[in-house]
Parts: sequence; C-alpha cells; structure tokens
Amino acid sequence: MHLVIVVVVIVIVIVVIVVVVIVVVIKREAEYDYECMTGSDATDVFWNSEVLPVLQEFEAIATGGNVSEETVEHLCDACTGLHNALAEKGLLGKQLRKRPSLIRALFRLIDLGSDKLNLTLAKFTLACEDVYSSGEAVLYSVGSLKLLSGNSDLSRLLLAKDFIRVLLQLSQRLMGPTDLNAPPDPGCTEARVGQPAMAGHILVQLTAALRNMADRSESRSAFLSNGIFPTLCTVMDLHQDDRDICLNVARIFSKLSSYAECCSALAETPLCYRLFLDMLSKHSRKQDLVVRLLFTLGNLAARSSAARGRVYEEAGSIDILLGLFQSYKQATVASKSPKLLQIHVHQDEEVLVKLIRVLANLAIHPAVGIALAANELCVQLLLDVMEVTTVEEKTELVINASATINNLSYYQGESSVVRAQHTHISELLLRLLLSSNMDAVLEAMRVFGNLSQIKYVRHFIIKNKVHCFVVTLLDSKNPNVCFSACGVLMNLSADPENRSILSKEGAVHK
Repeated sequence: MHLVIVVVVIVIVIVVIVVVVIVVVIKREAEYDYECMTGSDATDVFWNSEVLPVLQEFEAIATGGNVSEETVEHLCDACTGLHNALAEKGLLGKQLRKRPSLIRALFRLIDLGSDKLNLTLAKFTLACEDVYSSGEAVLYSVGSLKLLSGNSDLSRLLLAKDFIRVLLQLSQRLMGPTDLNAPPDPGCTEARVGQPAMAGHILVQLTAALRNMADRSESRSAFLSNGIFPTLCTVMDLHQDDRDICLNVARIFSKLSSYAECCSALAETPLCYRLFLDMLSKHSRKQDLVVRLLFTLGNLAARSSAARGRVYEEAGSIDILLGLFQSYKQATVASKSPKLLQIHVHQDEEVLVKLIRVLANLAIHPAVGIALAANELCVQLLLDVMEVTTVEEKTELVINASATINNLSYYQGESSVVRAQHTHISELLLRLLLSSNMDAVLEAMRVFGNLSQIKYVRHFIIKNKVHCFVVTLLDSKNPNVCFSACGVLMNLSADPENRSILSKEGAVHK
C-alpha cells in the first residue's frame, strides 16, 4: 500500500512539473522580444531539414486516448534525437528563432498521458530555457525533487541519475557567470531582472535536497567526486543573510565532516575557515546555525593539524570564539531557569559543548595550545564552567571543559595561565575525582598527570589523600585510566619523601 501511494505521488509530481514547466515556457515565449534575435541561412536550412520533419510527425499523432508503448518509445527517441541535434548546433537556447513552434509541438504531446514521455519532454523543455527566464518552472522542479529526495528509496534512484552533479551545476549557474569580462546577453537582460531573489528561492530548495542526500552513506562518493565543498562555501558566502540557505549548507557540512574523506576535502577548501568564522560572528545568536558550524569546525580541528593552524591564523578567530563562549556561558550556567526557558538554555548549552570541543581540538596544535594556555580569558571561562556546575548536572559540558584544561596543561611555559592557577585547578579536579562518572575521573587524572610535575601540586595530592584514590585506580579494567594513574604516581615518586607513602599504600605491589 505504501509503495502504491509513493508511485501515485510520483506520477502527480511529474505531471505537475511538466505542465508548470511548459506553461511557463510558452508564456515566456509570448513575451519574448524577437528583435534581439538574429537568424542565418544555415539555421533555416537546419530547421527545415532536421527539426521541421520531426515536429510534423509530432503533430500527426492523434492526442487523447491510449497510445501504444511502441509509439511512446518512438516519440521519446525522437525527442532525444532532436535534443541532441539542437545541442550539437548550440541552438537549445534563444539562438533558435523558431523556438516557440518547437515548444508548442512538445506541449501538445502532454495530452498523450505518458509519464515516461512527460519526463523526456520536461528534460527537453528545460534544456531550451535560461535558468532565470523560467525561474518559476525551475523552482517548482527543484522543490519537487527536494521532496522526492526525502524518501530513502527514491533518493537512491536520484543518486543513480547523477543527481548531486546536476544540482551542483545548477547552483553554479545560479551564482552567475565566472567570467566577469564576458559581454552581457541583450536577449536575456529583461529576463534576469530580480534574479538574486529567484536564485535565492531556488537555492533554498536545492540545498535542502543536498541536505537530504547527505544523510545517505552511499552519497558520500558523489559529493567527493564532484568537488562540491568549494561551491557550497561560495553559495553560503553569497547568501549570508538567507537563514534557510545557510542552515541547509551548515547541515550538509556537519553531516559530511563526520567522515574522514569528506572532512579532509573540506579542510582543503581555503574559503571555509574565514567563512565559518564570519558566519559565527554575524549570526551569533542563531543557535541552530551556530551549533552546526561549531560542530564542523570541531571535526576539522580534530582530524587535521593544518586545519587547526588555519583557524588560528584567521584574523580575530580566537576573539570570535571566546566572544561566543562569554555570550553562551551566561545562559547555560543558569540551570535553574523557569521551565519555559529550559529549551532555550538547552540550545545554549549545546552550543557551548561544541564550542569548547573546538578549543580542545585547536589546543592540540603546539602554537595554538601555547597561545590558548596563556590566554587569561580562555582559561577563566573554562574554569568558570567547572566551578558553577557539576558533572552530574551537565556531564558533557564539564567533561569537555576539563578535557580542554588537560590539553592546555601540556604547555607549562612561563606564560601559562594554567600553570599559574594550578592551586585552583587542583581543587576543581578533586571534585571531579569524587564523582561517579569515570569519564570525568579519567580527565581529572590526565590533568593531574601534567600538573603533578609541579612540586606544589604533588604536595596537594599527598595532603588531600588523592594518592590513595590514584593507587586504587590501578585496579581499573580501563587501560587509559591505569595509564593516567601511573603517570601521576611516577611524578609523585620524584619526591623522596613520597616514595614510602606510596609503597605503604600498595602502589609498588599493584
């Protein structure tokens, strides 16, 4: 039953697309100014010898009633042959003076009621049209394809028809000519009035269709082979004020960047770094957009050292990220907000989680890590998160903040704010060790493993009996926990007076 409904919907969509497309085209032809066209004897000869006989054959077909499959196949082949002949001569557009006669002949065949023939007619008719002169037809077509792409079975059929490459080519046409020195086409000047608005409407549907396709694992190779990332970056750049387009593109990036090959391809797209930062700055309070851009940046920084450097090198990048941190922290830590505000608070918390992950991954790069460890605002914001909430209340947020402190604690030069605040950080880590969350315990151990190189921190650990807990962790079945505990114990044993204490606790035996 479900399949029957899908088939019926497809048939209805096809008929609507074809009728709208051809009606719009005929309307445009009636309004077209023929004075801007020029003919030639060669074109007339081609028309009379190659085109007219086929059109006469079309007109001889009786419309209405049923037609045989053989007739439909013949008409489809004739349309395809005529399409190819016109394309070879470069006459698919307005260069063909008698195009209205061609369109009317094609329109007549709709009455035969063949879905297969109607698809061929739609393809042929759209190929004769400039994307802007028939903007409404293109909009309806892309919108229908967007709806179809939301169905998993139909999306596979679209993918087999090179759907992603077609949408990429259309998006490139919608962004205008790449040759800025090319002379304007006088025949299309009037048709292109209002083109930015129409391009925007079409791109909303187009990027939504690509967003649907990005959900399919089998589509990733098509995205990669068509080199779609630079084009999508340009689309977002040209339409920064269009929330729907930007959100669709951001969703595509967030989905695809989760996969290694796609993430590498995006990392090699120079425009993306400046673009993402500009968007974060410009649309800082649009949580759904911001969280996806941050998730993508986090993926880039997680997989590529070059990407970490590129983000840091962009002018004002750290200021933009820390500005977002300050803005979203205020609402996020207010966990006792009225119930009506809890959804908004949750969105803010999601942004902050993704933002801190970006900082943690950036800090893996030595130059970036040294700079962030020396940044008082950065360190203080992270400590604020750990101070005002517990791992039980906001697990992912606190663990991400402590993981970032861990990465920054690797850099213990004189400029390090983390080293300078080792006392306060040690007290916060003690809270994490007392929690029941083993991920939090592991992060605390990792930070202590770095900070216990400082004599005062070693004294703090012994004084507060933390070493007893560290020795107990040697019994853990998690090798990461054991490894981190061993690191702390190794540093503690650097002080002669601690060795007997550790031995009495059973550290040597374990």
